Amino acid sequence: MASEVTLDAARRVIAAAEKKAKEIGQPMNIAVADEGGNLVAHVRMDGAWMGSVNISINKAWTSRAFDISTKDLADNSQSGQQFFGIHASNGGKVMIFAGGIPLKKGGKVVGAIGVSGGSGDQDHAVAEAGAAAFSS
Repeated sequence: MASEVTLDAARRVIAAAEKKAKEIGQPMNIAVADEGGNLVAHVRMDGAWMGSVNISINKAWTSRAFDISTKDLADNSQSGQQFFGIHASNGGKVMIFAGGIPLKKGGKVVGAIGVSGGSGDQDHAVAEAGAAAFSS
C-alpha cells in the first residue's frame, strides 16, 4: 500500500507552512513524516536555527508516534501529569514542545508535521497551517 504522505503531499504541507512562517516573520525548520514516522521532506528556511533541524524532525516523529500534537503531549507531560518523564523515552527523541501535529486522512493518522524555530505558539501556528494544507 502506498503512503498517503507522498513527496508531493509533503511539499504542499511545507509550502503552506513556509507561507505562514513568512507571514509571521519567523524562519522555521519544517519536517514532514509518513505513517511510519519516517522523514519524507524537510526544509530549513533561510535564517532558521541550525539547532532546530533535529527538533523539527523529532516533533514530526513524536506527533506520529503518539498520534497527538506535541502541544497536547507537553500539557500532559508536566510534573504531576500522566505522561511526566515521557521526553526521556525513545532515546530522548520525544519532543514535548508545541509544533508537532498529526496529519490525518479520513480520521486516521497517516503522518505528521514538525516545526521548530520560533516560540511554541509560532511553531504550532505554522504546523497548523501545514496540516490544514494536507487535509484540504
